[in-house]
Amino acid sequence: MGYTLGELAALLGGELKGPADLKIEGIAAIESATPRDITFITQRRYARLAGQSRAAAFIVPPEHADLGRPLIVVDHPYLAYARVAACFAPPRRRWSGVSDLAYLGQEVELGREVSIAPLTFIGNQVVLGDRVTIMPGCVIGHEVRIGADTLLHPNVTILESCTVGERCIIHSGTVIGADGFGFVPGQDGHTKIPQLGTVVIEDDVEIGANCAIDRGALGETRVGRGVKMDNLVHLAHNVVVGEHSFLVAQAGVAGSTRLGRHVALGGQAGVVGHLQLGDGVQVAAQAGVTHSLDPGQMVIGSPARPGEEFAKINAHLPKLPEIYRRLKQLEQQLKELFARLEKEPET
Repeated sequence: MGYTLGELAALLGGELKGPADLKIEGIAAIESATPRDITFITQRRYARLAGQSRAAAFIVPPEHADLGRPLIVVDHPYLAYARVAACFAPPRRRWSGVSDLAYLGQEVELGREVSIAPLTFIGNQVVLGDRVTIMPGCVIGHEVRIGADTLLHPNVTILESCTVGERCIIHSGTVIGADGFGFVPGQDGHTKIPQLGTVVIEDDVEIGANCAIDRGALGETRVGRGVKMDNLVHLAHNVVVGEHSFLVAQAGVAGSTRLGRHVALGGQAGVVGHLQLGDGVQVAAQAGVTHSLDPGQMVIGSPARPGEEFAKINAHLPKLPEIYRRLKQLEQQLKELFARLEKEPET
């Protein structure tokens, strides 16, 4: 299926500069686009490639509106790219109805047009909303509730009494509702603390592959509306993640920590337990957060420090060998000076 350039401009609310009837059959990167594709420019360095690109048309910001090629001019080309890509994305493939090779427990409630693939386990008293899609190998524990239009990719596990909202996407290998890491250390071994809570995933959340979201020890672990999680993210028991936060691969949040709204954790960032991170906090990749952070702070490093402070410290690190050499030289000079003073007769 294709679109005309005029149709795409209308969809994006952008300014059309070129033939409205130009046929567009796909979207591609600027260096690999064909004469049937539209591409996009978000940075100046990509604008330099426009002359060599074979693309039929370009999505550009206002500063590149003079390229002399068929254009759609928008304020936010990256967002426009996402919307156009959605037009050309292939339709989601779903199993028709409920497979005979799926196991469904007692008192399961199914909404309209639910898709359950083979080799899926659905426990007792599970509630699935309209158009829920469950792919092969998924395990849905007893009394789980999943909202309408949610998609579970193969081999997702959602354990007992957890709740997933509407329009969520959960990728393969993720486990929701495993026991939190709760033990009482002792001389003769460690006593396990029963994890009696649950997990609540609100609407419009996307969770990457192989994530682990542990159930609360008591009460909930909660992931707020619109949160996006990359692969291999771990949330410990009773963590709360505020709405529209962004957690990048291998980030980990220890127990009972609360993240505000629109918090961003970079790759491999770690946050210790029982902290509060305010709205809009940004934690850089590999940073280690050991204390609570006020709204809007940006921190880097381990232990995490405010960005400006970290930059100053980091600027001096390459100078440390030379500073050390000069310090040792000064120590030697002082030592020699004191030795001479001790030998001089008193006047």
